[in-house]
Amino acid sequence: MAWNKQLMKRIGTMLMLTVMLSACSISYQFNGSSIDYTKVKTLAIETFPNRSVGFVWGPMESMFNTALQDIYTQQTRLQMVKRGGDLQLSGEITNYDAYNKGVGADGYSTMAELRMTVRVNFTNASNPAENFEAKQFSASREYDATQQLASVQDELVNQMIKDIVDQIFNATVANW
Repeated sequence: MAWNKQLMKRIGTMLMLTVMLSACSISYQFNGSSIDYTKVKTLAIETFPNRSVGFVWGPMESMFNTALQDIYTQQTRLQMVKRGGDLQLSGEITNYDAYNKGVGADGYSTMAELRMTVRVNFTNASNPAENFEAKQFSASREYDATQQLASVQDELVNQMIKDIVDQIFNATVANW
């Protein structure tokens, strides 16, 4: 009986040790990037100008460019360079506009939608098969049309920028 308890303790210890050792060999990346840092070390992001055919909101261009640089800085080990990076991003904000979404019985708009679209060119010097040109990324947000756009614009634009920046990050280095 004592021999069985001792055997069970040893088997349990061996199992725990096996689980711990095998768990140590598994590697996870929680940021979602799949960059081969032996080949890719630098990133060049050109300024994305606001060339919207709709209306223009002044702060949006700098907000977008800052958010785009921040996601790569925070979630990768890539070094930012001005030009000639192993990865290169360029493009422009092509659309920013508000649309009526719904009309009430009184004939006035009840819901409005704010939309933003960005065109992106991506070059991967180490893997040209991943390159793309003029790919569109869009986001939109609805708001109550009784509200003035100026009162909700900052929050909605920040949300849309986050969505678009995440889409660009996923399309370029996360390979989703």
